[in-house]
Amino acid sequence: MRSRFTGLAVALGIVLTGCGVQPTGVVGAGEPASGLTHGARLYFATAGGLRAVPVGDKEIKDLNTVVKLLLLGPPPGGRADGLTSFVELPGFTATGKGARVTLRLDGAYAGTGRDQGTGQLVCTLASAQSVLAPRVRTDDVEVTVRPSGSAVLGPYRCAEFLNG
Repeated sequence: MRSRFTGLAVALGIVLTGCGVQPTGVVGAGEPASGLTHGARLYFATAGGLRAVPVGDKEIKDLNTVVKLLLLGPPPGGRADGLTSFVELPGFTATGKGARVTLRLDGAYAGTGRDQGTGQLVCTLASAQSVLAPRVRTDDVEVTVRPSGSAVLGPYRCAEFLNG
């Protein structure tokens, strides 16, 4: 009986260690994941679509602050990584309540509503609103752009502008 258990143990050991799978090196899997992220992010345009950049050590107390940060453009080194900004705004006021954000403009809006600049605004404001209203998920936030003297754009969700 003891020899049976010994034989079974040896056979099991051979099967487990000799399965024929060879070790491999690092396998490239393409670009890092993109999409909605947690925490306040600024969204910048790239040739491949929008990319989120953490706000970093800057405290977000209101939506106007995050729009001002976006208007400053990509962080140092960001341009070298292909980040750019298409956001051009006249005077503005950004307000949010729950899952709704409104960006009121003191003039015309240069974007079409389906461009990367609008996507930058929508995703950045949605990200900030989810930080300011923690019970609200970023992907639930709807952003409306209200230029003075022209048609209202939106409401839009960030997901509409991601992935190219």
